[in-house]
Amino acid sequence: MTLPNKHIKDYRRLARLLDSGATFTAFDTETTGLNCQTCRIIEIGAVQFNKSGILRSFSTLINPHQSVPFECSQINHITDEMLAGKPEIQDILPDFLNFLGNSIIIGHNVNFDLRFLNAEMERLSMPPVENQVIDTLSLCRWAFPEQEKYNQPLIAQKLGIIIKNAHRAYDDAFVCGNIFLHCIRHTAALQKL
Repeated sequence: MTLPNKHIKDYRRLARLLDSGATFTAFDTETTGLNCQTCRIIEIGAVQFNKSGILRSFSTLINPHQSVPFECSQINHITDEMLAGKPEIQDILPDFLNFLGNSIIIGHNVNFDLRFLNAEMERLSMPPVENQVIDTLSLCRWAFPEQEKYNQPLIAQKLGIIIKNAHRAYDDAFVCGNIFLHCIRHTAALQKL
């Protein structure tokens, strides 16, 4: 699946973008597996912010009408019982898309989440999300070239960001937004040298 999003790769302009009053949405999904064609989203979490701080948040479990594999439950601690009676994706998407608006999407390895989101939208005959996108995985590689690994928990630890519930969508989105802000401060400081 081709992603139509416009990735922002000029990381030097991110501080100016933040200062300009742009709105950002850090988001994450939890899924029933890795293949967006056969697996489904079971949780969406997002935190929207600008230079003044957090504006609002979004968090929901989603009933995928398929069983959550044991391996996935071991990682994200989401069970079939937790999803029983929860809304379906078609009931969630309008609210989530309204929440996103035209904000700049941020995610750690964001293409994974966007592939799932756009696959769910395609199944519902909806057009894909086309917001501008910043991948904090790529941003961290640029900001911290000395780092050997760039997974979100390691980067969070390096930056002193506490993760409360790793592999839960809202908490991962919150951490991702903080990583983004740390990277902006770090790169802005480097540019002043």
